[in-house]
Amino acid sequence: MPHYTPLITSLVAAFCFAFALGALANRLRISPLVGYLLAGICVGPFTPGFVADQSLAPELAEIGVILLMFGVGLHFSLKDLLAVKGIAIPGALVQIGVATLLGMGLAHVLGWTLGAGLVFGLALSVASTVVLLRALEERRLLDSTRGRIAIGWLIVEDLVMVLVLVLLPALGELLGGGGAVFDSQALLLTLGITFGKVLAFLLFMLVVGRRVIPWLLARIARSGSRELFTLGVLAIALGVAYGSAHVFGVSFALGAFFAGMILGETELSHNAAADSLPLRDAFAVLFFVSVGMLFDPMSLLREPLPVLATCLIIVFGKSIAAWLIVRAFGHPNDTALTIAASLAQIGEFSFILAALGGQLGLLPDSGRDLILAGAILSILVNPLAFGLCRWLRLRLGTATQASDIPLPDLSAHADHDVLVGYGRVGSRLADELARTATPLVIVETRADLAEQARARGFDVLCGSAAAKELLEAAAIERARRLYIAIPQVFEAGEIVARARQLNPQLTIVARAHNESEREHLCRQGADYAVIGEHEIARAMSGGWSVPPALAG
Repeated sequence: MPHYTPLITSLVAAFCFAFALGALANRLRISPLVGYLLAGICVGPFTPGFVADQSLAPELAEIGVILLMFGVGLHFSLKDLLAVKGIAIPGALVQIGVATLLGMGLAHVLGWTLGAGLVFGLALSVASTVVLLRALEERRLLDSTRGRIAIGWLIVEDLVMVLVLVLLPALGELLGGGGAVFDSQALLLTLGITFGKVLAFLLFMLVVGRRVIPWLLARIARSGSRELFTLGVLAIALGVAYGSAHVFGVSFALGAFFAGMILGETELSHNAAADSLPLRDAFAVLFFVSVGMLFDPMSLLREPLPVLATCLIIVFGKSIAAWLIVRAFGHPNDTALTIAASLAQIGEFSFILAALGGQLGLLPDSGRDLILAGAILSILVNPLAFGLCRWLRLRLGTATQASDIPLPDLSAHADHDVLVGYGRVGSRLADELARTATPLVIVETRADLAEQARARGFDVLCGSAAAKELLEAAAIERARRLYIAIPQVFEAGEIVARARQLNPQLTIVARAHNESEREHLCRQGADYAVIGEHEIARAMSGGWSVPPALAG
């Protein structure tokens, strides 16, 4: 190579390995997170071949943490949490306590310090947001009572972990980092200073940030420049995170979380989330790759029993504790088993805690390896946990509808229309289709949009139409037309192909953004793919006409 470019080389290797292994994991119907972690192992120092620059990885990972926490703040909903606060708040706190104690017990057996045990136990106590939401969506549980409790439970876990990330650096030395001796007076002084800084930052964000950030973003939006809007969102996320650390002495994570939470209260929150998503996803992948680089695969052979014990705590210890807690609050067995399966894995916050614990000298390398091994294995077996819970529900005779909401009776439906997506395009299309006498079934993944459609009197199924079971529940084999109004072309193509397989005579109309997307959808089996710009041009010129596939 003419020039030594460690940054470019590391980025290229990380993205290429992550793409290949993430795609393979997705193909095998397991979380892509596993693929990203394995990519990190492949470019790490513990495996032969190429080794990425280890001095750059922590800084890239820090950007990933900032953007991940910004995304958590954007999607934080106090309303959703308050709706299930009676079970989610006490349940999550007790479950965190139980899992932390189990982790500390294993750490004590392994001869670790109190601080190491605390970090280890906390890392095992918090589930992955990405894995949980995907599992609930695939099983059409997002719109159910069980799904809402699981999401509220996870919000509480996330908030507790945000607090831990704030306090851990302040308490690092007192918990044994760097070999310091515990001092109760120093502890109180450190806590007082830390809470004072955090309080000053919160007041600043609530008084100044709550006014300036929405005003600034609104001004940028009025400029009409999408590039400036995207840049503004990222500047707010990174700028607030950096400023919170250097001015108030709090963590990058807390600053990014509050920046996202304030933006989440504005009317532009959906635009901010959509525009920041690509970069957020890219750096999140780099974060998972950097975490995988720290994992030594040989630890599975060196310490098989600790690895097994860690997995048992995650998969069974947390799950049994959650099941008992939910049952103790009087909820049915269906709900308890779903919550138990949802929490039987660990993910993003666990990695952040492991990395921070290592930086503070609290967590030994072997502890970090156990956390990573437990994360990979628990994410792999999480679908089996849901399967086991379903089997138990059937054996106990307590199985109910997947969504806890009476599903529409579609047994008599024939020659009906099916609409996938009830967003900006889908909701308007549904209104137009409602003018005809043809029955309409709507399939929507987002719980809030599904509830809106249901309130309008439509038959609604909540979940991903890419799942064969959901298309069958929509009676697609007897339907007349399928309208796909979602903007994600690859998911739409998968739905088209599956629907065409189930009903070869079905008329399929999809949404595309350009000619290449139209060609892709038509190759998958769509009869017609509508490009928005083309239809706008026709309407403006007065030449719009109903496509032949839709006539009659």
